[in-house]
Amino acid sequence: MSGTVLRTVCSAALAALVLASPAVAAPVERDPGPSGVATGKGPDSTKSIAELLTELRTLYRQAEEATETYNGTVAELKRRTTEAKRLDSALAAARLALARSHDEAGRLAREQYQGRSDFSSYAQLLLARDPEHALDQGHVIQRASADRAAAVKRLTGAAKHADGLASASRKVRDRQRVLAARQKKQRDTVRARLRNVEKLLATLSAERIAQMSRLEQQATEKAQGALVASGALSSSRQPSEEGGEAVKYAIGQVGKPYVWGAEGPGSFDCSGLTSRAWATAGRPIPRTSQEQWQRLRKVPLKTLRPGDLVIYFPKATHVALYIGNGLVVQAPRPGTRVKVSPVASNPLLGAVRPDPENASLRTYERPELPRDASDSSDTGYSSSSAPTGA
Repeated sequence: MSGTVLRTVCSAALAALVLASPAVAAPVERDPGPSGVATGKGPDSTKSIAELLTELRTLYRQAEEATETYNGTVAELKRRTTEAKRLDSALAAARLALARSHDEAGRLAREQYQGRSDFSSYAQLLLARDPEHALDQGHVIQRASADRAAAVKRLTGAAKHADGLASASRKVRDRQRVLAARQKKQRDTVRARLRNVEKLLATLSAERIAQMSRLEQQATEKAQGALVASGALSSSRQPSEEGGEAVKYAIGQVGKPYVWGAEGPGSFDCSGLTSRAWATAGRPIPRTSQEQWQRLRKVPLKTLRPGDLVIYFPKATHVALYIGNGLVVQAPRPGTRVKVSPVASNPLLGAVRPDPENASLRTYERPELPRDASDSSDTGYSSSSAPTGA
């Protein structure tokens, strides 16, 4: 199936695929032909809809895990680049200070050679006709000696400082080269996993894709119902001031395309959306979903308030932003758009709060959701959406 046909087939049928929890049991469905034997295209024609859905989920999860690993490398490379620029600036200043210290040391050496050193002045004072006056000038000699010692100390310190900065700069540059090579390798890994998804989709008919979509929706509704019944989402809480701003930003991005590795403003991946939302609210947070899970304050699901981040899958490879009433804003995966989904649309790992020290607002009104905020067209999971940078 060509890429154009694949995108046309997937545009409506995959809209509801939001990676529902695999913990929800799904009935085994078959796609029988006239003889009762499952039919379809390609080697997966005999697999049940449930089996295909499980396989597709696995491929999605592997691709997203690779994406977040890639994002982590990109974030570290950015930090190293910033550090390299800082070190370059500091090294230039240190070398200028070293040059000045060299000039000062040269001046002192010339003065001593020309008989104008501290010792020469001291000898002249001792031979003066007025010894009392010589004693009165002792503090002058002492100050001159201290100045010379300070000049030597500055020269030594400037040399050590410049050497240290040069060494640090070399290490940062070496690290940058390693990270750049790793980034390229990880980018290729993601692209390969996206191609695996495309290959599977290309074997499926529009009918089977629609069946998977319905099964996915049923699983999501069942998982959400179980979560509500458990009481985890029973409380109604207000966001903090910053959390409210993060919610406002996230809702404002609904409809924008998912592009892996993107962090706005025109497109996002999952953690690109959540990190940009909180940065816009004035609270920078880690870039990747794994770092957000590891470094931010964990909170029980029953205490969720708008602005909190909901983390999914055992390896924390997906994240969404909670907006209240059991809903999140998320960038699901390549080929989809930022949308509003039930909080249980993916297998839950837990939740974190970027600003645990901030009190909740007394009153809060959530921004109005765009029309069709829970819908998103799906044009197929294409590797063409991968970034082209090295």
